[in-house]
Amino acid sequence: MGERFNGFRRWIFAGAVLFLALVLAAAFYWRYDILRTTLDPKIPFQAYDPPPAPNYADPKAWALRPQHGAAGRGSADVFFVHPTSYDGGRDWNAPFDQPKAARDLARVMLPNYAAPFARVGRIFAPRYRQASLYTFLTLRDDARDARRFAYDDVREAFRHYLKHDNGGRPFVLVGVEQGGILADRLLKEEIALNPALKSRLVGVYLIETIVPADEFGPGAIIPACASRDEAGCVIAWASLTDGDFHRAQDLTNRSLVWNGGGELITLDGRTPLCVNPLLGARDETRALAKLNLGAANATGLEWGSRPALLKRQVWAQCEDGLLHTGRPKSTSLRDDGSWTERRKVDGFNLFWADIEADALARVAALKKRTDLSPIANSPG
Repeated sequence: MGERFNGFRRWIFAGAVLFLALVLAAAFYWRYDILRTTLDPKIPFQAYDPPPAPNYADPKAWALRPQHGAAGRGSADVFFVHPTSYDGGRDWNAPFDQPKAARDLARVMLPNYAAPFARVGRIFAPRYRQASLYTFLTLRDDARDARRFAYDDVREAFRHYLKHDNGGRPFVLVGVEQGGILADRLLKEEIALNPALKSRLVGVYLIETIVPADEFGPGAIIPACASRDEAGCVIAWASLTDGDFHRAQDLTNRSLVWNGGGELITLDGRTPLCVNPLLGARDETRALAKLNLGAANATGLEWGSRPALLKRQVWAQCEDGLLHTGRPKSTSLRDDGSWTERRKVDGFNLFWADIEADALARVAALKKRTDLSPIANSPG
């Protein structure tokens, strides 16, 4: 009797262990779906009450801006639209001063992606009611609405900058990931058709951003950059480690771009624009690692601190509209962190010094072009 009872207990224990193993296996298999579900606001965007709008007359509405009266280090301004730093959950769009998103912006995004432009001149980086990370994990109409909503803040910040701060200076437009998508629309609607602004445009950097190549051909109002000694052109790329076929499919099949009516649509077979940051040109040649001026992991550095630059870390080549790179030699330049962190832009920049050198070269190119123009040299 005792042996049968002990055998029964062993069967119960084995069953419990098997059941627990199945639950854990299911949780592991569906973990991304579970995490994605926790980020879903679970309310239609049309019924959503968004956070209050930022007031761009208030310095608190800016992540970066020079102090009143401060002179720029360089001869141009930089209008910088930051990438996604808000995961999601309750809100489709983050409050512009959401604490965790603001910390991630200051700690990760600005040192890695805005700081390469610090030597160009004054940086203006607005806070805005960014669309959540969740909106980049789904193609739902609600998510598209949230991303369109974020554009209105960026447009208002840019208009405020032009009216109160620009003063006729040359400027660089920079957008990274979500910021790049918004900067692309800003370029088309606010800059490209304005001759005065277009003449002062140093260049446009759409970093880790998918835009259609056919919109930036040689005949475009603002074309892709064909060389590094060119000003007023577009530098855009979205990168992946060579051989990462899953990311390549995501970038080409799930990326959304603007149509002429301000709607976000899929690429639908169009080739993305790729300008190689190691070459400063729209070129499919493989740029060898020896051309890599310096990658950096600047996460955690205080603003104004220059990171240690790691040279010759990766080769880069544009293939089918995507920037393929080698695997970085330094482990500090490889993805880590939580599931959500790995779906935002990297906490390092493989092209930190290359972007800096490229932007400075284009400032010089615009100055040379302006100095040689008949209007600049005419009397009076």
